[in-house]
Amino acid sequence: MIADWIVIVLLAIGTIFNALGVLGLLRFPDLYTRMHAATKATTFGSIFTGVSVIVYGIWMYVTVAEVQYITLSIHVLIAVIALAFTNAVSSHAIARAAHRSGILPSPAVVDRLSEVEP
Repeated sequence: MIADWIVIVLLAIGTIFNALGVLGLLRFPDLYTRMHAATKATTFGSIFTGVSVIVYGIWMYVTVAEVQYITLSIHVLIAVIALAFTNAVSSHAIARAAHRSGILPSPAVVDRLSEVEP
């Protein structure tokens, strides 16, 4: 009973973060701010969604005692950890490639990457 509510709350939080990511992707003006909104918000949304699956798997293992639910939880945990690292690294690589190709942030006050790279 309480695990159901925890799963529902985690799914709701994940959905809200993903919706905010979509909203930022649609509303922000340039590539860098859109990428920021899309990566930060969707990473948190996916983490909360994954944690809800982990909680569900652990709860089902406790109540039903079948190993498949622990396997499900471990797989989702690995996916969440991989997502947390790869999403940040890939967004950094995309932003750096965009900067190198000449797409600069429009109202940038400080551009440290152009100071470092010729």
